[in-house]
Formats: sequence, structure tokens, C-alpha cells
Amino acid sequence: MDIGKSFSFPFEDEKWLSKLLIGAIVAAIPIVNFAFTGYAVDTLKSVMAGMARPLPDWVDWGEKFMKGLILALAGLVYSIPVICVSILALTPLLAISGGQNTQEMQEGLAWLTSGLGLAVLCFVVLYGLALSFFLPAMAINFARKGTFGSCFEIGGIVRIFSANMGKYLTAWLVTLLAGILVSVVVSVVFVVLNFIPCLGQILALFVSGVAAVYPTLVGVHLFGQVPEGGAMTSMEPAA
Repeated sequence: MDIGKSFSFPFEDEKWLSKLLIGAIVAAIPIVNFAFTGYAVDTLKSVMAGMARPLPDWVDWGEKFMKGLILALAGLVYSIPVICVSILALTPLLAISGGQNTQEMQEGLAWLTSGLGLAVLCFVVLYGLALSFFLPAMAINFARKGTFGSCFEIGGIVRIFSANMGKYLTAWLVTLLAGILVSVVVSVVFVVLNFIPCLGQILALFVSGVAAVYPTLVGVHLFGQVPEGGAMTSMEPAA
């Protein structure tokens, strides 16, 4: 796995600046940002195909939007357990908080917030980590087949990371670390740039926008190298 390539490949594209800038703008707009998710899927397909410059052009916006929408809906389905547990935990809290303010009520509320609340928090965190591990494999399967049903082919999705566990685990960990690292660097740069009148604020917005899409593309490239046949080659993208 070429980890260094995953960090440098966006800047090897001749149109990297315009592509990242458009991506930053699209990703910042609610609903419209489904198109950036679709753009990430197209990038994933290009990496798996071994294209030397896998950043696609910003064309076929409707197709990109639908791909992003499908992945968002699939992610929502997989998030249902967290949603249900959160609702079940909030219901007794709301019932108690709306009742008479007695000593028993206060004790019951304290028990719920310390016991059940902690359990829910642990479940949400652990389930969230599990999803962050599972969803990239789902995206790989979707990028291959392009159907909503492919997002729920559990056996095929599990085989993607079980058959390539070393690469997949590396991609997952590096993606998490890259997101944290970029967030820290951008925060420092953002503070420094804000000391520069006018131009600094403009540059800060640009940096924060590009930084919002860059870790995603790094992760996409890493996971694109996981499947068999996903190694980088000198093959050029189709016109």
C-alpha cells in the first residue's frame, strides 16, 4: 500500500486547484453535498481501476448527486440502531424531567443520566467506530456495482475487508489519523491567517474549505488500494 501516494495524488492533477475548490464549495452546501459524496465514489472507482490521475472532472452532476444520495440513505439505514437506542434513552429522561420535582424524581433522573446515559454514550461511540470501519467497504462494493442493493450485501462487504484485513486496517487507521492531523493543522493555520486583515480571512476560508475535502480524498485513495486489482498503475484516465 502506497500511503504517501494517497496524500500527494490530488496535487498531481493538472486541475487540482479548481477540482478541490469546487469540491469544497459543494461539500459546504447541505443536500448539494451529496454530489461531493458521489465525486468521492467516482474517485474511488478510478483508484481501483489503477488510473494514474484518479481525480475525476466535475461533470455529470446529477449522477454524482444520486450516488451520494444512495450512500447517504444506506448510511441512515445502518444508523437506525443508534437512533432507536437514543430515542429509548431520551423517553424516560423527558418523562421524569416533566414530572413533579420531588426527591424521588431527582434521584431517578440522576440514575438515568449516570447509568443509562453512560451506557448509551458507550454504545453510540462503539457503534460509530464499527460503522466507520464498515462503511468504506460498503462504499467499495457500491462503487463496483452501483446499486442500492449492493450497499446491503453483507457477505460481500465483509469479504472485502476480511480478505484484505492488513491493508484495510491500515487504510482505516491512517484515514482516522489523517483527519485528526488535518484538523489540527488547519486550526493553527486558521488562527494565524485571521491575524491578517481581509486577505487573511479569505485565505482562511479557502484553506478550511479545501481541508474539508482533502482528508476524504486521502481516505478514498487508501481504501481504493485495498481490493485485489486496486494497485496503482501507470494507466491514464479515460478522456
